[in-house]
Amino acid sequence: MEKYDFETKVEAAKKIMEKLMDPEIPLEESVKLYREGMALLKEAGEILEKAKIEVETIEKEEIDGEEVPV
Repeated sequence: MEKYDFETKVEAAKKIMEKLMDPEIPLEESVKLYREGMALLKEAGEILEKAKIEVETIEKEEIDGEEVPV
């Protein structure tokens, strides 16, 4: 799977969800799409968690009076 940014991963997962709503989709295809969508959401969650940790680190450095590297 290619590397995408957070927003792109979430948007791709939304498109997969829309495809899964199609009652005509074969079971095998829906399982494949579901797996792909869950992988995208997991990756997006990991990106979000890294961003959260980075923000917390920046806030801690600000509170401790340390210089924040740019």
